[in-house]
Amino acid sequence: MGEQEKKQTVKSTADWVRDQLLTESTGHDWYHIERVTEMAKAIAAEEGADLFVVEMAALLHDLADDKLVASEEEGIQEINNWLVDRSVEKADSAHIIEIIETISFSKGKPLRTLEAKVVQDADRLDAIGAIGIARTFQYAGAKGHVLYDPKANVRTEMTKAEYRSGQGSAIHHFYEKLLLLKDRMNTHTGKKLAESRHAFMEQFLKRFYAEWDGNG
Repeated sequence: MGEQEKKQTVKSTADWVRDQLLTESTGHDWYHIERVTEMAKAIAAEEGADLFVVEMAALLHDLADDKLVASEEEGIQEINNWLVDRSVEKADSAHIIEIIETISFSKGKPLRTLEAKVVQDADRLDAIGAIGIARTFQYAGAKGHVLYDPKANVRTEMTKAEYRSGQGSAIHHFYEKLLLLKDRMNTHTGKKLAESRHAFMEQFLKRFYAEWDGNG
């Protein structure tokens, strides 16, 4: 597949994903995909990763996510069919699918390639900082989770089912996932970008507790 064909494939894929996720309401919408894709491209350029594989995996990564689809297997098959129909080379297609199947926080799978590490870092960067805070409350609202329950405990050692279905609060989610991400970045670029976003979340939580207690 030549460079012009790759560009056209990326464009048609972006259009396809946009049509499916534009009105998604849990914070995993098209604009999330667009931000992650642009961030992944920037990290790939810094780290020397394969731009086509990174861009395609970033665009497609939520179409097989169990937060959005009833069947991950069917989602993966639909993505695979899309790649086959666009004559994406088998090695690239397999690599893209592998990335989609391994980068989720809840799965905790080891990453084999630089491209997977780049896409995971970009996805995680969108889960922290100001955008991450906004998405956390959007997701909590969509799922009917409470804002904060001071009597509840932070959940640790959760199974994937418990992570997905448990009734934790939006604030507890910071401790169960968001504040852990800075130290789990894979690339030098991702680690550097995560620093200020992590610090902003810490500042937000400090202010939140002050206001919660009537001291802010």
